Parts: sequence; structure tokens; C-alpha cells
Amino acid sequence: MQVTVKEAATMLAVSEKTIYRWIKQSAIPHYKINEQYRFNRTELLEWATAQRMQVSPDIFVESGESTAFLPSLVEAIMAGGIIYRLSGKDQASVLKSIVDSIKLPEEVDRTFLYQVLLARETLGSTGIGDGIAIPHVRNPVVLHLSKPTVTLCFLENPIDFKALDGKPVNVLFTITSPTVRAHLHLLSRVGFVLHDRNLKDALLRQAPREELLDLLARAEAEIPEANK
Repeated sequence: MQVTVKEAATMLAVSEKTIYRWIKQSAIPHYKINEQYRFNRTELLEWATAQRMQVSPDIFVESGESTAFLPSLVEAIMAGGIIYRLSGKDQASVLKSIVDSIKLPEEVDRTFLYQVLLARETLGSTGIGDGIAIPHVRNPVVLHLSKPTVTLCFLENPIDFKALDGKPVNVLFTITSPTVRAHLHLLSRVGFVLHDRNLKDALLRQAPREELLDLLARAEAEIPEANK
């Protein structure tokens, strides 16, 4: 999961000089290992998503990984469901409501999932701005999941999610995945479709399920062929 400066520059479609400038400014998550800068692929994609950057498909391709079928974002949301009027008065209670509500196999430990989702938020908010957050586990854990899913939730009341822009959150895409590859695949697709203005407007007005799925499918169809 560790990538070099050169690889990071390719993934983010910027120059290596820009990467070093971001490092100097402490603007990008990075590590220094044996005097060399390295990046965690998952953290890099999370950061790029929060910065609303378009990224190269290379950011979620791992050499030697399984080529098993990966669902489209629409398929993952159809599997995970769309939930309206989700209750919660703060970040912790909202995450608890999500874990209690999403579709999961019986053998999944919901308490454990809640704990790791909550722990993820202590590392930095998954709120990406404009009232939207993408709660997820930074690195997929053993949850006895057979397939990755995304659950789209609309909150009954907007809450402070410590988002970068300071705006309260009322739309959440919760990703659960059995593999890192599937996790990055779905995270990158959520980040891409959220650039679509029509979809963003529909999310903020909590449009009906069928309208949302149609707009999601249209936005996802615009993903460059190499990223499909």
C-alpha cells in the first residue's frame, strides 16, 4: 500500500515538484522512511477526495491483486440500500444508527464495525464538504462480507461532522468492503460522481430513490474508460 513520490504524482496527475511542495507545506499525508518519502494509497485517495481532485485510475490499481469482479457504484448502493431520515444527534450516534440500519450478514459483528468506524473518524473527519461525508474503515477488516456495498443515508437532522468546510453533514455514503481493492474502487467512484452538479443537487434535496439511482448511473457512466 506504500507508494513513492513519482507514483503519487502520477496518481494525482500533478508534477513531482507539486508533491514535494505539498510535503513541505504538510498539506498531504506522507511518511519518511529511510530518508525517502512514502504515501499510503488509501490515505492518498481519501485526501484527494476531500480536496475534490480528479485522480488517475492508477490510484486504486494494485499490481498482482485479484481481478475478481468489482461492482459498479450503482450496484453497490442497490446492495447496501438508501436510508432516509436516519436518526442521530452527533457523529457517534449517527454512526451507531448507520451500523444498526445497514444490510449486513448475520455473522458480522456490528459492535466491532461501529468501533472501527468511530475510530476512523478520530484520525480525521470523513466529511468532504457541501454537507456530505463518506464514513468507512481506512483499511478493510475481517467482517465476513461476501461483497462490497455502499449505503446512502440521509440524516433526519444535519450534524457537525468536523468537515473541512465546517458545514454540517446530512448526506453519507457508508462503504463496507471485504478487500482493499474493492474499497479503493468504490471510494474513487464516489469521489468522481460527486463532481456531478445534478447529482449533488439531488442529494442535497434528498430526491426519491429511483431518481437518485438514475442520476448516479449517468454520473458513473462518465468515468473514463480506464477507470471502469
